[in-house]
Order: sequence, then structure tokens, then C-alpha cells
Amino acid sequence: MKTQDQFQVMVANESHLDFARIICDEMASSAKARGTGIAKRSPEYIQQKMREGKAVIAFNREGVWAGFCYIETWSHGQYVANSGLIVAPEFRKGGLARAIKKKIFDLSRKLYPEAKIFGLTTGLAVMKINSELGYEPVTYSELTQDEDFWAGCKNCVNYEILMSKERKNCFCTAMLYDPKDHYTPDETREDFQQHSKLYERFMRIKKWKLLQPFLKKDKEEVSKKGKLQSIFSFFYNF
Repeated sequence: MKTQDQFQVMVANESHLDFARIICDEMASSAKARGTGIAKRSPEYIQQKMREGKAVIAFNREGVWAGFCYIETWSHGQYVANSGLIVAPEFRKGGLARAIKKKIFDLSRKLYPEAKIFGLTTGLAVMKINSELGYEPVTYSELTQDEDFWAGCKNCVNYEILMSKERKNCFCTAMLYDPKDHYTPDETREDFQQHSKLYERFMRIKKWKLLQPFLKKDKEEVSKKGKLQSIFSFFYNF
């Protein structure tokens, strides 16, 4: 059965305010399971996005909440991020994330036609969806430099790595859609399909390289701790 027959994906409004708590809880649970972090948002913040018409919500045919995503703007509206994408566990791997991303992308283009739309992701599945919409992998320098955006990374377990690289690199891959300079979705989709294995290998290598200084630091600390324990043991038994 096609995704559009299984789910209803719509722009959220005030009638959906009561779903804000379950959305926030699922966002936190998902981030914890992935071992990464996202900017923590309160139910009140999610409700504000619903009232402003800057969010997308999905339900199954029985009216059960199934997914959500919202729009954030940065650098005075020059950049737009489709944030907080979440699909309820029982509805994952069925194409719903793709449908939500398409809906929120179209809404972003409608509300902010001149803005650059960007995202950070550690997952190849999200990279694939983004490529189907016309996003391209870019360096961090091409993203917004708005301090409020980067402050959202503080909840991520990899924040220390991000800052050690002066916000120029981290585990996430940056992707960008520039309405004034972009390839067609067909071109970016084909490019991703041709190089998906290369992207996957690159992401593994990048993760390994980024972790090396911290693994070395941990190893040195463990070794130092072991030496101190030996000294203490010597004097204790003397």
C-alpha cells in the first residue's frame, strides 16, 4: 500500500496542540537511542510552531499520531532548517519520513522562497531523502553562522568534537538547497545513488579520524590513572 494511502500528512494547526508533549518525548527518546543530540524543544515551542503554520504533522488512517517536523529560520530568514523530524517507532521504514520531508520542504519553499534550506544529519537514509529534494552535501562554512543555531548542538554528545574543530566539522554531514544555485532533484538523486557507497565509507573514515584525539586522550588518562594506582598501592603496602 502506498504511503499516501496509509497516512495523512498535513500542515499542523491549533487543533493539534495536544500532541506537542508526545512529540517532544519521542524526539528525546529517539536522540538517546541514536546516541546523538538535537536541540531540545519544549511542548510550548512545538505548539508555537503549530500556531504559526510552520510545522507538518502526520497521522495514520485511524487518526493515530505518526510523525512530525517543523521549520526554523536563521540569519534573519536567509536560512531555513527543517528540524525535529520524527516518526513514531511503529510507523518507521514505511516511507513516512520521506513524505514528511517532502511536505515540510514544499512548505519552506512557499513561506521562504528566497531562503537556503539546510540540514545536518548522521544518517544515509536522511541524506538519500534530502538528495531526492535537491539538497547537496556542503561544508559547514556554507551553513548559517547564527550563534543560536549552533547553540542547539550543546545537547549532542559530540558537541566537544564540534567545538574542537571550530565548528568546521563533526560527525554530521551538512546538506543545502540553494534556490538560486542548485542542481535538479533528478541530478542530486542520481549523484547520491552513484556515490552512496563512497558517502558511507567517507562517513566511517570521518568518524574514525574525529574520534582519534579523544580516544588517545582517554587512553592517556587511563594509563595515568593506572600509574597513580600503582604508586598508591606501593605506599599503602610499604
